Amino acid sequence: MNYKSSVHLTKGHHSSFIGDDFLLQSEPAKLLYHDYAKNLPIIDYHNHLSASAIAGNKKFSTITEIWLKDDHYKWRAMRALGIDEHCITGTAGDEEKFNCWAAALPQLIRNPLFHWSQMELHDPFGIDEYLTAATAGKIYKACNELLQQDGFSTQGLLRHFKVEVVGTTDDPCDDLQAHQHLAVQSLPFKMVPSFRPDKVFQVHSPEQHHPYIERLTFVSNTEIKDIESLLEALQKRVDYFHQHGCRVADHGLLQMPLPARRSKELDTNFEKYLAHKHISDTSWPQQFAGFILAELCKMYHARGWVQQFHLGAMRNLNTRLFSLLGADAGTDSIGDHLQAERMAAFFDHLNGQDKLAKTILYNLHPGLNEVFATMAGNFNDGTCKGKIQYGPGWWFLDQKGGIEKQMNALSEMGVISTFIGMTTDSRSFLSYSRHDYFRRILCNLFGREMANGLLPNDEQWIGGIIRQICYENAKAYFDF
Repeated sequence: MNYKSSVHLTKGHHSSFIGDDFLLQSEPAKLLYHDYAKNLPIIDYHNHLSASAIAGNKKFSTITEIWLKDDHYKWRAMRALGIDEHCITGTAGDEEKFNCWAAALPQLIRNPLFHWSQMELHDPFGIDEYLTAATAGKIYKACNELLQQDGFSTQGLLRHFKVEVVGTTDDPCDDLQAHQHLAVQSLPFKMVPSFRPDKVFQVHSPEQHHPYIERLTFVSNTEIKDIESLLEALQKRVDYFHQHGCRVADHGLLQMPLPARRSKELDTNFEKYLAHKHISDTSWPQQFAGFILAELCKMYHARGWVQQFHLGAMRNLNTRLFSLLGADAGTDSIGDHLQAERMAAFFDHLNGQDKLAKTILYNLHPGLNEVFATMAGNFNDGTCKGKIQYGPGWWFLDQKGGIEKQMNALSEMGVISTFIGMTTDSRSFLSYSRHDYFRRILCNLFGREMANGLLPNDEQWIGGIIRQICYENAKAYFDF
């Protein structure tokens, strides 16, 4: 479906460079993209979209609501430009917030937000004029008019972008009602939950963790009084998620914990913790995380799930903004923590017991691309193609340079033909343009080397690899 906007060019505001051949810098690149990548369906195996918004087929009132409301990438950039918080996350009206963003965008040259934003206006809104303070009014009006059409509801947008699978991110305590509601509908896409148990490990923050354990007790119908009953409750939630289509677990960690075995000391410390007693052993939270995560990974393996590990993000570093806005406010950063030894120890622990599930490793530090690429290669075992994946560039590395560096490291130290490609990892329904962005970068990378004689100038051969990376590998990898 092609959408047309009511925006027309005016003198001084030229048409955007986001055209058919954007980012495609050679004839082979253009051929690969247009003939092999462009029209493939999308398997978005990891995102943070609202399951209830999808199930309810929500329509958005304004472009601000769908585009700016939850996008901490944009918030971060606006703060850097000196825009007051009132116009970012504050009480300013939707049009005022949009106008502030429009005035900011021309100043974001070379930031990926400039590319992404113009791409998102181009598709699905059909707007090819630069967003500036001067064009903000008519673009705001045109987008708002289109958002009232059925094709711009959540489900309409998923259809438009040819999304085949939507993998949401869900806490073990979630009831998954939205997924149940959607599962009985006849739709061209499937929405599946992902199991994200990060809160289970946060014993270092008892004021938040104790209420969470109470909630887990309730939803699992299991009194959590020790390590054994905690594992029983988690197993019940894994089973519940599996019954409702879950085939993926996800974890956001600063580092992998070192694997830990069950011990009398660990049992005693956890029981003291549940009783709100003081624990003098300051190492016990890491031991707890190492043991419980390993046990969860064994549950995933038994169910045939894929496990994901997003590593290296330092979160909520601005405590003043965190106290005002909560998490995901745009105050996170790349961490410089060591990763290799902990990954090696943890995955070897599981592999030694033949309990290592399919695994996707996501790196956030650009200096560690080769570390992650080589780590993934250590634990492939011939049971399937690309069992251990070096996942796509994410968060601070999902721009052109980061995507290229990830694929270069994977190409040189692994097997890129097994790569499962891009995922949005986003809260915005307009972020599906990032799959197009990725596909263009991928085709440009391969096309440039074809043009330079570094790859065979064989359209069908290389085009087949492109198709695998963009769609076919993910289709085969996940049991959706």
